[in-house]
Amino acid sequence: MEVVKDGMMSARAPESASTKAAYEFGFLLEQSLGHVTHTKNLLVNVARDPEVHAHWGLIDFQATGIAGRIPVYRNNWTVRAGTRAYRQVARMNRKTKLDALFFHTQVPAVLAQRWLRKIPGIVSLDATPRQYDELGAFYRHEQGPAWLEAWKWRLNCDCFKSARRLVAWSEWTKHGLVQDYEVPADKITVIPPGVNVDEWRRPTPRVPHSDPVKVLFVGGDLERKGGLVLLEAFRSLRNLGLELHLVTKDRVPPEPNVFVYNNLEANSQPLKDLYHTCDIFALPTFGDCLPMVVSEAGASGMAIISTNVAAIPEIVRNGDTGLTVPAGDAASLTQALRDLATNPALRVTLGEHAMAHVTRHYDALTNASRLLGLLKAEANAARAEKLATSMARFA
Repeated sequence: MEVVKDGMMSARAPESASTKAAYEFGFLLEQSLGHVTHTKNLLVNVARDPEVHAHWGLIDFQATGIAGRIPVYRNNWTVRAGTRAYRQVARMNRKTKLDALFFHTQVPAVLAQRWLRKIPGIVSLDATPRQYDELGAFYRHEQGPAWLEAWKWRLNCDCFKSARRLVAWSEWTKHGLVQDYEVPADKITVIPPGVNVDEWRRPTPRVPHSDPVKVLFVGGDLERKGGLVLLEAFRSLRNLGLELHLVTKDRVPPEPNVFVYNNLEANSQPLKDLYHTCDIFALPTFGDCLPMVVSEAGASGMAIISTNVAAIPEIVRNGDTGLTVPAGDAASLTQALRDLATNPALRVTLGEHAMAHVTRHYDALTNASRLLGLLKAEANAARAEKLATSMARFA
């Protein structure tokens, strides 16, 4: 994989001197929150397909240098992402003839619709803008005046119409596209982001043990992800001798049996080891669409506790692949922790069900292959359309 410039990379799977990749695909990927981990997984898995030569445009969230001083641009993520994506597709297109484009999320695609109309494109999203607005308070996001929201809605409708297909991370997202943005259901394919299951699977099966039960929390924003509520519930269960392991960017004052990790990298082996040594994964989040850490926990065979927010119940099916509690309900969270801490057999059963569910539906390699299959189909369709047009011209 070669870094070109300005967040752009070009990569293909190894090939012999006599072969050439059949498809040239451009990937424009938002780099914020969990989308960074999604990008890392795609970089690895797309490179395994020898038919694909991938061009990567990584759309950074930050506005630095001179760009950080330009009004509107510095304060508006849609403007920044769209401008950067547009320029990066232009660079890719000068370098080679692209067969298809893949945008994740719709944010960088909204102002790059000229390319979506010119090159077959797929837009992927974890949540619609209106769904994000519903969770906005937890992301420190506020809606604008009515005229601005109406304009934003129209821009997104046009973007979804310009794309050949849409990929939704969940059924929850798909429902929002159909209900709020007039997208035909058959234009949408649900493909979750997933994790590389083989890399996250625990080396040995989980069994009941007599050591302290370890609870794991992974969330950069401790408050939004429910970490403060989890600390409250944990303190009320000190008599059970639990340990709480917090992976977060935030600082946490020292207290007994609480272990804090501020510098663990996504997909790193130390992080995977922590998933493998802990027993319960707790993410009592207030605001999330489909947090990838939950599928990581499932792949690790952990008993999961989370909240019934957005698409989370599609992974954490209450009583089957884990337990869900209302967001902010410390009493319900305390009871769920108590139930799992005192019932080793239940922990093992839920963890096994979670691992089977994630393996079947959230494996990153399988789902990357599905994405590439959609891109190839759209590229092939566009080639056939071009050929038919040429033949008709000379008929």
